[in-house]
Amino acid sequence: MALHVILGAGGVIANGLAKELADHNEKIRLVSRNPKPIQGAEVFPADVTDFRRTLQAIDAGSVVYLCIGLKYDYRVWRAVWPVIMDNVLKACTEKKARLIFFDNVYMYGRVVGSMTEDTPYNPSSKKGDLRARIATRLMSEVRKGNITASIARAADFYGPGADKTSVPNMLVFANLARGKKAQWLLNAGVKHSFTYIPDTARALYLMANNEDSWNQVWHLPTAADPLTGKEFIEAAARAMGKNPGYMILNRWMIRLGGIYNRTIRELNEMSYQNEYEYIFDSSKFHNAFHFQPTGYQDGILGTARTYPMGISDQ
Repeated sequence: MALHVILGAGGVIANGLAKELADHNEKIRLVSRNPKPIQGAEVFPADVTDFRRTLQAIDAGSVVYLCIGLKYDYRVWRAVWPVIMDNVLKACTEKKARLIFFDNVYMYGRVVGSMTEDTPYNPSSKKGDLRARIATRLMSEVRKGNITASIARAADFYGPGADKTSVPNMLVFANLARGKKAQWLLNAGVKHSFTYIPDTARALYLMANNEDSWNQVWHLPTAADPLTGKEFIEAAARAMGKNPGYMILNRWMIRLGGIYNRTIRELNEMSYQNEYEYIFDSSKFHNAFHFQPTGYQDGILGTARTYPMGISDQ
């Protein structure tokens, strides 16, 4: 039985993956600076910017999931991401371990139409340019035959447990639960794909256990008919028995907020993702794995149920 090593344990994606692995009785090692123990998993404290500790964290022949989430600050990303990617690639190569890199879509930039695995990299931001470089670095090692690895990309995500990392969770569900108006970034009239977190965990496990999944890019399963922001808010409000009123956070609000909050300031260069349609196509995964993603109505209801407010039966 291969060991499953989660680099970046403690994040919402890593937590979901750990539960999925535990449900299948897999051997699990949780790696982060301060990993919290879960039943059935080994913890291994390590800073992945330290190559020696990274190498020690990975066993020969293991399956490695790179799920690290850094502080949302380009200065940190620029300094740390290339080091992490180099260390993980070198360690996996030395230990003959297989690697799945959990990635986002920043490297595509603004796309007119649907984003697919064949969409060329055309970043519209500094963070997108960096993500393009580290993804290219990984796939270059794959093409050279140095490593067995795949990239697993998700759209913006939502779902249970993402209170601190998901924009819809923070702006919609959390505000409604507090009796406040929901909020939306820039434009609630365009469609925006969201990946449901529990689907992500199942998909990563399927990839790790399918020999045909390796050495390529996959878009993780995401419902094919995205809602507009207005429709998303209305569905969440119905699920929580709340008023569907909302306010738009426009550009000047984001700029003003960025004066006092670095994370908000960092959102500014990514504004194209919310101003225009954002359509994520994961049909390659659906077809290969016969996987039906959770629909938005079910996903929104499942997320709403995790908040401490009465849920409507509508």
